[in-house]
Amino acid sequence: MSTQQPKPAAKPAATEKKSGGISAGLILIVLFAIALAIYNFVMGDGSHFEGGTNEGHPLPGDYFGVVYKGGVIVPVLMTCFLTALTFSIERLFTIGKAKGTGDVNAFVRSVQASLDKDDVEGALKACDKQKGSVGNVTLAAIKKYKALTTEKSLDKEQKLAALSKEVEEATSLELPMLEKNLTIIATLASVSTLIGLLGTVVGMIKAFASLGNSGGSTDSSALANGISEALINTALGIGTSAICIIAYNVFTAKIDELTYSIDEIGLSVNQNYATHHN
Repeated sequence: MSTQQPKPAAKPAATEKKSGGISAGLILIVLFAIALAIYNFVMGDGSHFEGGTNEGHPLPGDYFGVVYKGGVIVPVLMTCFLTALTFSIERLFTIGKAKGTGDVNAFVRSVQASLDKDDVEGALKACDKQKGSVGNVTLAAIKKYKALTTEKSLDKEQKLAALSKEVEEATSLELPMLEKNLTIIATLASVSTLIGLLGTVVGMIKAFASLGNSGGSTDSSALANGISEALINTALGIGTSAICIIAYNVFTAKIDELTYSIDEIGLSVNQNYATHHN
């Protein structure tokens, strides 16, 4: 008598992963090359200095020449600034796209109004129109909502748990894309200050070294150049850090708003299912 082997359980469908885009490391290398080019060929151009060469003093009021005299730390700080600017613009577009095509608050109210009337099709149409991360999570929740209305093998508590799990899984797929690269911006907020401080120390070392090499007579020009280099790096480091902190806080607040909207819809979906279905 032949024994029939049990069939293996079907594997769950693989979750489609979104493209990670261009490597952050490659972007940093490209931006460093751009910063070097700007430093050497734009700021270091002879037209910004007395005597037509960057060996001379910067022309009065010419800030390109002044910043060039900040020394070798300047291109590194410029790279930090360009990186923060690049990723801030990228996050601005990404988060804007995640909101969808319409006002998020109006979309939440529309979905809640449809679910209050148990109008699942109306809620699905609103999701298709809204798109974006909020629309995607809501669409997944509404589809699960619709599927559970015809499910007979689960009791009410199991259905509500399955609905909550669907919202959590859909949210976990969308949030990483919203928070991507924010860590880089947060890191630059701290690193830029430290790099600026390093430039400050280097400048002060040069300033005091000029005093030591003057043999008793003060070389005011070398002293002034060293102090100037120190202050330029300090200013660039603090300025870049301030921009990074502002950008990080703004984007974090925007992501929190989207997360709140998603949580609000998830709660509304559960409450309406509990009200209208067994």
